[in-house]
Amino acid sequence: MSLTGIVRLDEFEPLARERLHPASWAYYARGAWDEHTLRDNVVSWSRYRLRPRVLVDVEGVDLRTTLLGREVAMPVGVAPAALHGLAHADGESATARAAADAGVLQVVSTVASRSIEEVAAAAPDGARWFQLYVQRERAVTRALVERAEAAGYSALVLTVDLPVLGYRDDVLRIAFDPGPDAYANLPGRTVRNAELDEVLDLRSVGLTWETLADVRSWSTLPLVLKGILTAEDARLAVEHGAAAVWVSNHGGRQLDLVPAAVDVLGEVVHAVDGRVEVYVDGGVRRGPDVAIALALGARAVFTARPFLYALACAGEAGVAHALRVLREETERTFALLGTPRPADITAAHVSPAPGRLAR
Repeated sequence: MSLTGIVRLDEFEPLARERLHPASWAYYARGAWDEHTLRDNVVSWSRYRLRPRVLVDVEGVDLRTTLLGREVAMPVGVAPAALHGLAHADGESATARAAADAGVLQVVSTVASRSIEEVAAAAPDGARWFQLYVQRERAVTRALVERAEAAGYSALVLTVDLPVLGYRDDVLRIAFDPGPDAYANLPGRTVRNAELDEVLDLRSVGLTWETLADVRSWSTLPLVLKGILTAEDARLAVEHGAAAVWVSNHGGRQLDLVPAAVDVLGEVVHAVDGRVEVYVDGGVRRGPDVAIALALGARAVFTARPFLYALACAGEAGVAHALRVLREETERTFALLGTPRPADITAAHVSPAPGRLAR
């Protein structure tokens, strides 16, 4: 398909819906319970206002930054999402090539359609982290970590907000069966309708702060904790050796009626007090969202659904186009804000929208 007419990320969504199987669409797009948090993730960014400074030399906007010491082309990364193969036959490998060409970080899911090693081989020079679900079978989980380290992944992103799966009406209602070979890192497992969490057995009900040291002992990779929504847990993450905390509500797919991540970003940043990097995801769609997140103290933002929809529309070329669109939006935002580099954005560049109290 022609990509020239797509000038914003949300324009991929209706086009992807036409191309995806209804069950695949539900798996990607829908949220938990009544989807209050799913909707709030997108609209939450409009609750903030940018405060631009003028007469600043922005001739050379430079979006480069570092994430855990690795330079990336902009403070935007590809968040982990399961089963890219539902969108395109090349799956995560196509996403990896597009991300590497754009110079951005990709986080590869445990529940990927391509193996840890295949994704690494698709873009050997790309910046890449591995997202981990700690399963009941700890030996299987440890083997995943060891494989990721051996394949050159440079950090481990432990998702901590999935003791059980959220209640997702459409996934339960529509028979969802990606096939026996869909889960490249979990061979022999498939999903049919309501058996999702039983079959995958991803429920980390036994994982606690006290057992987190076991996960850290499995590799030398820095550990990022994803799924933090409170200052209390942010402080505990630092105390238990996290190299970074990732503010996230799992895309509105877990517990409904929790805050949008951007609305609690400030309290998490305050709680860690500069001791570790902070990232955020949830409804990021436009360049101003990136600037708002950085002004509130995030080191970078991540997003997933827009890249899945772009992948469904045009494979690797679709993801590459989505990344170009978001890069151009972000460059223009930085220039108009009077902040030529990510480090120039401070808390003074953002305020709550009129009528809304700061948290």
